[in-house]
Amino acid sequence: MTPEQILQIEKNIVLTLKNIYDPEIPVNIYDLGLIYEINFEPSGTAEIIMTLTAPNCPMADMLLADINREVGKVEGVEKVNITLTFDPQWDKSMMSEEALIELNLF
Repeated sequence: MTPEQILQIEKNIVLTLKNIYDPEIPVNIYDLGLIYEINFEPSGTAEIIMTLTAPNCPMADMLLADINREVGKVEGVEKVNITLTFDPQWDKSMMSEEALIELNLF
């Protein structure tokens, strides 16, 4: 697999994540700033390091299942590993400009 192919798959993963929404906030999880890192291995494994808006998020299981299912559909992805972290803890400064505008926080 070429570096260009890996970059394209990572780009497709980002596009997929931009179509997954936090159930409690009408903004996609990527623009919300919940995704800290995406690494795609040539073996077909997508490694995603992410956080939640709060450690006790009641929708965490549903959100992780959505990510696993949808990223798993990206061509080239064979396996999805999601690592949850709360370091650094999420706050509004991690949101994209689009998300801030959408929520009238800008």
